[in-house]
Amino acid sequence: MGLLDRFWGWLGIREEDEQQFMELPPGLEKENKTANLVSIHSSKNIKVMVCEPEKFDEVQALAEHLKNRKQVILNFESTAPEVSQRIIDFISGATYALDGQSQQLGRNIFLFAPSNVEVAKDHRVLMRKSSTPLPEGLKGDRR
Repeated sequence: MGLLDRFWGWLGIREEDEQQFMELPPGLEKENKTANLVSIHSSKNIKVMVCEPEKFDEVQALAEHLKNRKQVILNFESTAPEVSQRIIDFISGATYALDGQSQQLGRNIFLFAPSNVEVAKDHRVLMRKSSTPLPEGLKGDRR
């Protein structure tokens, strides 16, 4: 800052700019350089576990798959209805607790996905299930 700037500052016409710099501790400086790095490409493959449980005793292993960020597809075609309902209730609760999603894929087939997987429906399925009436020209064409 020059002599003229100080003079103007002394008269109150121009304010002095003061800048203060804070120094980070020496060890913290190195840690912050890598803290903001995010890997875009991942070499991990997402696994899908397809299971056909027969007993409720298998439910803990299924919940462990969800906790390990794996999708679980459950086929209940050869499972007793009472056991199927208990397993669905338990896995649904585990999925909810892990902020995941569930989807019924068929009559006895269910998908449970952890929070890192987005479950999206096909637009054709949404159209079939919509309650919107068809236009007059298309009513006879529905099969």
